[in-house]
Amino acid sequence: MARASSRNGTTEGETVSARYRQADGQLVETGLDRLVVAEVTGGLPVRDFRWYKGRRHYSGWYYAATVGRLVAYESLLELARILLADFDPGVVEIASQPFHLAGRDGDRLRQHVPDLLLVHADGLVTVVDVKAPSRMKDPKVTAQFAWTHHVCARRGWAYETWSGGDPVVVENVRFLAGFRRPELLETDRMPAVVAAAREQSTIGGIEAALADEMPQEAVRPLVLHLIWSGSLVADLRRPMGSATTFEVVA
Repeated sequence: MARASSRNGTTEGETVSARYRQADGQLVETGLDRLVVAEVTGGLPVRDFRWYKGRRHYSGWYYAATVGRLVAYESLLELARILLADFDPGVVEIASQPFHLAGRDGDRLRQHVPDLLLVHADGLVTVVDVKAPSRMKDPKVTAQFAWTHHVCARRGWAYETWSGGDPVVVENVRFLAGFRRPELLETDRMPAVVAAAREQSTIGGIEAALADEMPQEAVRPLVLHLIWSGSLVADLRRPMGSATTFEVVA
């Protein structure tokens, strides 16, 4: 009995393999339908990163506060998406270059390494591919997207393609990320800042209210950490400054 084919040409029931790298560096290969997400998020990028003179993309490692470890990125655009994931309170796990997928797409064997895998607090898994805006309509890229979307949907995962966000929001989150690590802050002063925030409506208002107790350079980092952590919610669609307003999250 012939198996039905999906709209994008992938044979329904066709096994898609997934290869990932454990925390000790060992490669594991399994069917995507049997892949254990926790092993992927606790492991290493499936492919090695290369640095060489003249490389067009900037690669590196970012310390993600969400997971308490370094997350690799292969471009600054990819780093921007990781920053947004790290800032998102609904994201609880972030893995970069999580696995290598291989499977049939009609008569073609496709192989692909997605850029990110995000696990959300409600259990939803989102696979993310990051591409420059100039490449989003490339037929080869859109075909790869379609196949990846299909195999993710079969597993019950969401799939996202991302080529950038609101530049003001991205830059604000990038700035706030500098204050994401509480161990680098004077957290013993945090209760006073939180108390002042309940009586004020702007960042500058908090600083003015505490001017007799601590200098601005001690207050501002704590306020920014509270925004990063979600204790204060500010409108990040506008450049941040003393006039930035916020709401206190109970």
